[in-house]
This record gives sequence, structure tokens and C-alpha cells, in this order.
Amino acid sequence: MEYLQILQNKIIDKNYLSKLVENYRLKNQTIVFTNGCFDLLHRGHVTYLAQAASLGNRLIVGVNSDRSVQKLKGLHRPIQDETTRTLIMASMHVVSAVILFEEDTPLDLITLIQPDFLVKGGDWEPSKIVGANEVLSYGGQVKVIPFIDGFSTTNIETKIKQGA
Repeated sequence: MEYLQILQNKIIDKNYLSKLVENYRLKNQTIVFTNGCFDLLHRGHVTYLAQAASLGNRLIVGVNSDRSVQKLKGLHRPIQDETTRTLIMASMHVVSAVILFEEDTPLDLITLIQPDFLVKGGDWEPSKIVGANEVLSYGGQVKVIPFIDGFSTTNIETKIKQGA
């Protein structure tokens, strides 16, 4: 099978998501879910995703659609389109599946997946993370993985604009 096709097979839709999760559960695999814009993949993202993946057997990543990124970050974002961002995310060996979402939050995905671990980066309070209450209600765990200082898409964007 061609490598590009292998990557594209990791990019799934909501219709297939339920079947995939059911398959993971039948194999007693621990499911980790995280989400984000992942506009310009950098060291902070890679470290964060590796740490998230280490919590279980399967890492599912929700990627914000172009429309939802614009709503969150402004009209100047995303820098890379959703097709590019999902393909790059699928290329990471620690990522089992990638799903694009249009909604403002990933709550529908979290409710559908019912991950064993819900992971976010930064200094989030677990109680402020979308889906945290739902995950905790069935015995799942919510984890916050600290950011690596100096590594962010905003910092990269600023450097590019300054010609650094």
C-alpha cells in the first residue's frame, strides 16, 4: 500500500469513529483523546502528543476545522488548511486516528469516544476542560500536560513576521 494512502486511512469521519472505538474496546485497548488546531507543528506539539500517547494504547486526535480555527484564533489563522493539518497529524506514528471537527468544541467527539484519558496541554484546570465532567463521570481521567516554554505557533508566526 502506498504510504500516502496509509496516512489518509488514519483520517476518519464520525461514521467510522464509532466502529473504530468499538474495535479498540474489544481488544481492551486504552483510548486517549486530545484535540487542537495544530496549525504549525512544532517541538511543543510533538512532545505533547508523545506524552499523551504514552498514557494508553491508542491516541485519537481531534483537529479543528478551518472555520473553527478562524473563530478561535482570528481571520489570519489557520496558516495551513485543514487537509494539510490532518495529513501532518496522521503522519505521526504516535497518532492512531485523526478526526476533523467543525463544532466550536470537541464535546460531541468526547461523548462518542468516551476516552479513558482526556488530555489537554498548558495550564488548564481540569474542571475547565471541555468534556472533563463527562469523562470523569464514567471513571475516565483528565490529564494536563505542561507546555514547553518558547514553543508555540504564535511564537513561530511572530518570528516569521519579524523576519527572524
